[in-house]
Formats: sequence, structure tokens, C-alpha cells
Amino acid sequence: MQETRITLDDIDSRLLAALQRDAHLTAQELSEQLNLSASQISRRRQRLENAGVIAGYSARLSPKAVGLTVQAFIQVQMESHAPERAREFATLISTRPEITSAWTLTGEADYLLRAWCDDLTALNHLIHDILLPHPSVSRVQSQIVMDQLKADAPLPT
Repeated sequence: MQETRITLDDIDSRLLAALQRDAHLTAQELSEQLNLSASQISRRRQRLENAGVIAGYSARLSPKAVGLTVQAFIQVQMESHAPERAREFATLISTRPEITSAWTLTGEADYLLRAWCDDLTALNHLIHDILLPHPSVSRVQSQIVMDQLKADAPLPT
């Protein structure tokens, strides 16, 4: 689906901010917060979903509670930028559950990966046994997160 930018009014912005804080809010609860009827809230929410502004709903898990104690950012520099190798690398990172985000970059590193691992041994395995052996990977540099000063925040609306 091709995303096109839609115009958001103040109520749309407030609705989106409220849903980013708590996606479980009912139309009735949102109507009380935004001073609109529940049916108006439902129509606006549906329009924002259909337009792709609201891409989905999910639960944020506590990494510690599910046994993930090491978060790392991994920069990957590629040896080869051949299209087939790039597709193979993209497939590799898309199949690894410990890699929770991946970006292509400008500059020295070609990719930035965010990984959550059970422990340092698991991170070591990911880097040395999975990423570095890939034929198009030239260099990997990792940074282990000591503390997160700001949690992943809602998007500004």
C-alpha cells in the first residue's frame, strides 16, 4: 500500500497522541478526553487506519521480563553492494528474531541493527557466527547499551 500524507486537524492529532499512549482506550473513553461523540471518534479512527496513518496496534514487552538482558546497536559495513548480496543480507536480518530493527545508512556503516539478546554469549554468537560469516559483510562494530535514558517515544503528531 502506498502511503500518502493526509491532513490532520487538531482532533486527529490529539486522537493519535492518546492512542500512542494507550491503544486500549475505547471510543467512549476517547470521546470523553476529546469532547466528541463515540461514533465520531470511531469514524475518525477508522479513517486514520484506512489511510495508513495508524499502521497497527501492538504490545510493548518488558525486555527483562522475557529474559532479554543485553541490547546492542550493531553497525555493519558491506564488502559487496551487489543487488543479490544485498537481498541475501536483508533476508538474513529479517529472519533473525534478536534483530528488532534495521536501517540502511549513509556514511561509513551501511546498516545499523538493533538487537536484543539473552546475554553476552548470545550477542557474541549473533556477531561472530551469523553476521560476520555472511559473504558480503566486511566489518561489524557493536555498541552495548548500558542504560536507555529515553524510552522509544510516540511520534510527534
